[in-house]
Amino acid sequence: MNEIISSDKLKTLGKAVIKTEQSALAGLIDRIDEKFVAACNEILKCDGRVIVIGMGKSGHIGNKIAATLASTGTPAFFVHPGEASHGDSGMITSKDIVMVLSNSGETDEVIALLPVIKRLNTPMIALTGNSESTLAKSATVNIDVSVNKEACPLGLAPTASTTATLAMGDAIAIALLEARGFSENDFALSHPGGTLGRRLLLHVSEIMHTGDGIPKVSEQALLSEALIEMTQKGLGITTILDDDDNVLGIFTDGDLRRALDSSIDVKTCLVKDVMTKDGKSITADSLAASALALMESHSINALVVVNDENRLIGILNMHDLLRARVV
Repeated sequence: MNEIISSDKLKTLGKAVIKTEQSALAGLIDRIDEKFVAACNEILKCDGRVIVIGMGKSGHIGNKIAATLASTGTPAFFVHPGEASHGDSGMITSKDIVMVLSNSGETDEVIALLPVIKRLNTPMIALTGNSESTLAKSATVNIDVSVNKEACPLGLAPTASTTATLAMGDAIAIALLEARGFSENDFALSHPGGTLGRRLLLHVSEIMHTGDGIPKVSEQALLSEALIEMTQKGLGITTILDDDDNVLGIFTDGDLRRALDSSIDVKTCLVKDVMTKDGKSITADSLAASALALMESHSINALVVVNDENRLIGILNMHDLLRARVV
């Protein structure tokens, strides 16, 4: 049976791990040096992709670094060294650059690939914990990611060393992002399914209601007719138009509450007499994120979509933005 450890002891152990890894990260600051610059420049002048290689825990970190590079403007993918020795090394071309991760710098599966990399004349960046290792000495550029000790009390499980390697990989990726002038729009294009991607790529025209889905009545319509239109279309709003489809105003659930407070006769009142004349509108080519910002700033739940001549072409409400996951 496992020994029960007190809450205070568990907290102490957890804090010790964080402090050890914090110290490991602090030790990397001075290693953002000319070798770091050289590694970034090697990648920037590469016409191919960054092939990231690592075994075991270094492989897991390598997968993350490759993904970060790829999503921030540097084409990259991960290759398992074991698979590379059995055919996957064919993925590496002379136009690529290889980034190899190994704390010891002597990992057998990695060392076995060095002749292949050398034969292709492919530049190699190594992230190692041993600058005197075979891998470090074979690299075009070696970046030292060594740590004083692992957070594991046995000194066996890769902990601080993997954290340091991951942080250095992030440093390289973000430095390259800045160097390439990678923008929010570029990020959105590589993340179309993410919230940021949707905010920067999705336009009002793609989610607005059009045609028969637009609630609309003429300026001569009775309030009761406007209420029927609102109920049928289910958007909590109707537009009021003149004969040329110019938007004269809108009528919302909020306008209805205000109208009822004024004791109007619902059966005889014209909707134009109780409509909001200065309702907010937006154009179809606007970003959905802009529509959200407009709604939030004015505390409203719907927007009229108009063309350059102020003619009605669609309508958009907060539920549409929620369904599109812009919110």
